[in-house]
Amino acid sequence: MKIAAIMMAGLAAAALGGCIQVKAPDKPIEINLNVKIQQEVVVKLEKDAQDLINNNPELFPQ
Repeated sequence: MKIAAIMMAGLAAAALGGCIQVKAPDKPIEINLNVKIQQEVVVKLEKDAQDLINNNPELFPQ
């Protein structure tokens, strides 16, 4: 019984082995990256806020 199962598994593997095909695409692959970088804006805003606090200490008591 084990031999029959091993033979069936071998036949199934052999049958599936020929079904997979890898083919290169006709057109080049295009990767569109719409990435918005906001780090600079945050740093500028943070610096402006720090300058406002330093120049007007009465507005932001500690």
